[in-house]
Amino acid sequence: MPTTVAALAKYRKTRAQHVVTATDMPFLISRRGNRLGEPLGDRQAHRVFNMLRDRLGWTNRGGHAAPRLHDLRHTFAIRRLMLWHADGTDIDQMMLALSTYMGHAEIF
Repeated sequence: MPTTVAALAKYRKTRAQHVVTATDMPFLISRRGNRLGEPLGDRQAHRVFNMLRDRLGWTNRGGHAAPRLHDLRHTFAIRRLMLWHADGTDIDQMMLALSTYMGHAEIF
Protein backbone atom coordinates (compact mmCIF):
# COMPACT_ATOMS: atom_id res chain seq x y z
CA MET A 1 0.00 0.00 0.00
CA PRO A 2 2.75 2.58 0.75
CA THR A 3 4.17 2.00 -2.74
CA THR A 4 0.72 2.57 -4.26
CA VAL A 5 0.32 5.84 -2.38
CA ALA A 6 3.79 6.95 -3.51
CA ALA A 7 3.04 6.02 -7.12
CA LEU A 8 -0.28 7.91 -7.08
CA ALA A 9 1.40 10.96 -5.52
CA LYS A 10 4.04 10.88 -8.27
CA TYR A 11 1.33 10.56 -10.92
CA ARG A 12 -0.59 13.47 -9.40
CA LYS A 13 2.53 15.65 -9.55
CA THR A 14 3.19 14.68 -13.18
CA ARG A 15 -0.49 15.17 -14.03
CA ALA A 16 -0.36 18.76 -12.77
CA GLN A 17 2.13 19.55 -15.55
CA HIS A 18 -0.46 18.64 -18.21
CA VAL A 19 -3.60 20.11 -16.68
CA VAL A 20 -4.40 23.81 -16.84
CA THR A 21 -6.84 23.60 -13.94
CA ALA A 22 -7.53 20.66 -11.66
CA THR A 23 -11.09 21.82 -10.93
CA ASP A 24 -13.58 19.09 -11.85
CA MET A 25 -10.88 17.27 -13.82
CA PRO A 26 -10.88 13.48 -13.60
CA PHE A 27 -7.85 12.08 -11.82
CA LEU A 28 -6.80 9.84 -14.72
CA ILE A 29 -5.90 11.72 -17.89
CA SER A 30 -4.22 10.91 -21.17
CA ARG A 31 -0.54 11.76 -21.36
CA ARG A 32 0.01 11.71 -25.11
CA GLY A 33 -1.18 12.63 -28.55
CA ASN A 34 -4.08 14.90 -29.29
CA ARG A 35 -5.78 13.73 -26.05
CA LEU A 36 -2.99 15.12 -23.85
CA GLY A 37 -4.57 16.36 -20.64
CA GLU A 38 -8.00 15.01 -21.58
CA PRO A 39 -9.86 12.50 -19.39
CA LEU A 40 -8.65 8.95 -19.90
CA GLY A 41 -11.11 7.13 -22.12
CA ASP A 42 -12.71 3.81 -21.20
CA ARG A 43 -10.83 1.84 -23.86
CA GLN A 44 -7.48 3.26 -22.74
CA ALA A 45 -8.26 2.63 -19.06
CA HIS A 46 -9.11 -1.00 -19.82
CA ARG A 47 -6.03 -1.40 -22.02
CA VAL A 48 -3.75 -0.08 -19.26
CA PHE A 49 -5.49 -2.19 -16.62
CA ASN A 50 -5.15 -5.34 -18.73
CA MET A 51 -1.45 -4.66 -19.27
CA LEU A 52 -0.88 -4.14 -15.53
CA ARG A 53 -2.97 -7.20 -14.65
CA ASP A 54 -0.92 -9.36 -16.98
CA ARG A 55 2.40 -7.97 -15.71
CA LEU A 56 1.33 -8.60 -12.11
CA GLY A 57 0.28 -12.14 -12.96
CA TRP A 58 -3.23 -11.77 -11.57
CA THR A 59 -5.27 -14.89 -12.15
CA ASN A 60 -8.98 -15.38 -12.45
CA ARG A 61 -10.96 -16.38 -9.36
CA GLY A 62 -14.40 -15.62 -10.73
CA GLY A 63 -16.66 -16.38 -13.63
CA HIS A 64 -14.64 -14.47 -16.23
CA ALA A 65 -11.58 -15.29 -18.31
CA ALA A 66 -9.45 -12.82 -16.31
CA PRO A 67 -9.91 -10.20 -13.57
CA ARG A 68 -11.64 -7.11 -14.95
CA LEU A 69 -11.23 -3.47 -14.03
CA HIS A 70 -14.81 -3.42 -12.73
CA ASP A 71 -13.94 -6.31 -10.38
CA LEU A 72 -11.78 -3.90 -8.35
CA ARG A 73 -14.88 -1.86 -7.64
CA HIS A 74 -16.72 -4.92 -6.33
CA THR A 75 -13.72 -5.95 -4.24
CA PHE A 76 -13.55 -2.50 -2.68
CA ALA A 77 -17.25 -2.50 -1.75
CA ILE A 78 -17.19 -5.99 -0.26
CA ARG A 79 -14.02 -5.36 1.74
CA ARG A 80 -15.45 -2.11 3.08
CA LEU A 81 -18.60 -3.93 4.21
CA MET A 82 -16.54 -6.69 5.84
CA LEU A 83 -14.44 -4.14 7.73
CA TRP A 84 -17.54 -2.36 8.97
CA HIS A 85 -19.01 -5.67 10.09
CA ALA A 86 -15.79 -6.62 11.92
CA ASP A 87 -15.76 -3.21 13.63
CA GLY A 88 -19.40 -3.55 14.70
CA THR A 89 -20.44 -0.59 12.58
CA ASP A 90 -24.14 -0.24 11.74
CA ILE A 91 -23.91 -1.18 8.06
CA ASP A 92 -27.44 0.04 7.31
CA GLN A 93 -26.35 3.52 8.42
CA MET A 94 -23.24 3.43 6.21
CA MET A 95 -24.84 2.15 2.99
CA LEU A 96 -25.81 5.63 1.81
CA ALA A 97 -22.24 6.84 2.27
CA LEU A 98 -20.86 3.81 0.43
CA SER A 99 -23.33 4.08 -2.44
CA THR A 100 -22.66 7.82 -2.79
CA TYR A 101 -18.89 7.24 -2.74
CA MET A 102 -19.29 4.67 -5.48
CA GLY A 103 -21.29 7.11 -7.62
CA HIS A 104 -24.81 5.74 -7.22
CA ALA A 105 -27.34 8.56 -7.34
CA GLU A 106 -30.34 6.46 -6.30
CA ILE A 107 -30.71 3.31 -4.25
CA PHE A 108 -33.55 0.97 -5.16
